[in-house]
Amino acid sequence: MTPVAEVVPALRDSGFLALTGAGMSTDSGIPDYRGPGSANRSPMTYQDFCSGAAAQRRYWARAHLGWSRMNGAVPNAGHHALARLEAAGTCTGVVTQNVDGLHEQAGASRVVALHGRISDVVCLGCGDRLSRALLQREMDLLNPGWLSRHAAAPTRPDGDVEVLDTTGFVTPHCPACGGALKPDVVFFGENVPKDRVERCYAMVDAAPALLVLGSSLTVMSGLRFVRHAVKRRTPVVIVNRGATRGDALVTTKLHHGTSEFLTHTAWAGCTPSLV
Repeated sequence: MTPVAEVVPALRDSGFLALTGAGMSTDSGIPDYRGPGSANRSPMTYQDFCSGAAAQRRYWARAHLGWSRMNGAVPNAGHHALARLEAAGTCTGVVTQNVDGLHEQAGASRVVALHGRISDVVCLGCGDRLSRALLQREMDLLNPGWLSRHAAAPTRPDGDVEVLDTTGFVTPHCPACGGALKPDVVFFGENVPKDRVERCYAMVDAAPALLVLGSSLTVMSGLRFVRHAVKRRTPVVIVNRGATRGDALVTTKLHHGTSEFLTHTAWAGCTPSLV
């Protein structure tokens, strides 16, 4: 048997909690940072974003272009398979490091978006929230022709677009207080809300096994749950193309694509709709 055919029956019989990363969405056309062939680039940090209007203008000018291109991404076969496993009771829930909302679009219901969702925007001044779609329309009105002028600029892994000169971009502000707007996601250098972290730990505590899908586990926000599961002697399986920071901690690591893994025929005994 292949390693996948050996691992899947055990997960199918025991059940598992899924921890997903950027590799889960690459088959939907969303590039990641650390996968094979990905660009060597770091995103804007929280400290950079909060440094002032120039940094915020640079972020929104690029992110406006990126959203226009990547908002059309749809769940891939792996997202749909994981949602069906959840519906069948095999997957006890999903903790995702992704902000794209594709798990929910695929039909998963027990999802904790560890780093938030890019579809939401928050005001740094008053805390008011609004829809990213509404903000996109506002930026279109404030910056006519911006999208067409930069149509050839390359898209980066975090969904923004490489534009060097953003001085002419008009940044929108909070309609309630005029404050600075930020996507409601956890930037590098920013802490995940404590209550969200505690909810994830509780899900790991209740899980019969932890299945890591498409995450390099480079950042502590995801690695800590692997460490916690290992400390509790909960079985941990990592499925990822390339090395991860958790490889030395676990006994089962598969160099495999997430969609291929989740649609493998060995899952068929769980529910006929899986393959």
